[in-house]
Amino acid sequence: MKLTEQQLQEFDEAGYIFLEGLFSKEEAELLKGEANTVYASDRKEVWRENSGVARTAFAAHQYNEGFKRLGAHPRLIEPVQQLLDGPVYMHQFKVNAKAAFDGDVWQWHQDYGTWKRDDEMPEPRAMNIAFFIDDVTAANGPLLFIPGSHKDGVVKAGHDLQTTSYPLWTLDRATVSELAERGGCVAPTGPAGSVLIFSSLLVHASPANISPFDRTIVYLSLCHVDNHIRAFNREEWIAHRDFTPIQPLEDSCLSDMIESKASA
Repeated sequence: MKLTEQQLQEFDEAGYIFLEGLFSKEEAELLKGEANTVYASDRKEVWRENSGVARTAFAAHQYNEGFKRLGAHPRLIEPVQQLLDGPVYMHQFKVNAKAAFDGDVWQWHQDYGTWKRDDEMPEPRAMNIAFFIDDVTAANGPLLFIPGSHKDGVVKAGHDLQTTSYPLWTLDRATVSELAERGGCVAPTGPAGSVLIFSSLLVHASPANISPFDRTIVYLSLCHVDNHIRAFNREEWIAHRDFTPIQPLEDSCLSDMIESKASA
């Protein structure tokens, strides 16, 4: 799958593109079931909110077949290869839950800021993909983006160890306000199966989910193989150390799994 010239221009200007309904409802439902299975497991890779509900599951592509296939899906890998002009490896894989009523905030941050400071990734030659497992609406804690903020490079941040159960390099209010005065603030929403591709420098956040509807998003953080991390300060299941280029699977890899489950 290739991005159009218009999409490439949109990405350059805004720092993200939104591909509504890129995957089918059935493909999203398959992964919803896989996410529930992962969240119910007792694994060190599954982090939980202070309330006890799942917050994020790291490296699910290493121990779950559905997410393994998603992590090599051509509709996701090929556009990033195009944007980064070469082969990519999986730097990080997360299944982020915002459980109904209990999903906590993700503070304002840049992902590359963390990867640079904690993992010594040399350059922001890395990209994020957000796959909507659930419908994402204005009510259930959507992602918030500041368009164009990727053009400001790495922004000064502080290490927040208190706000939530997950430590994060976060931006202060004055910095976020200044960036938003120039670029505004948007919240891309859409049905399950939709996909966001966004720069690792794009400033983003998400509010708490106090609605009665879950909001689960899978994040693939892909990095050019030449730009792999140099420091191994974090667990391997948080910042991966296998820099082997991803070989995309067949486009039917998820639908094949659906058929297999149906006939079992």
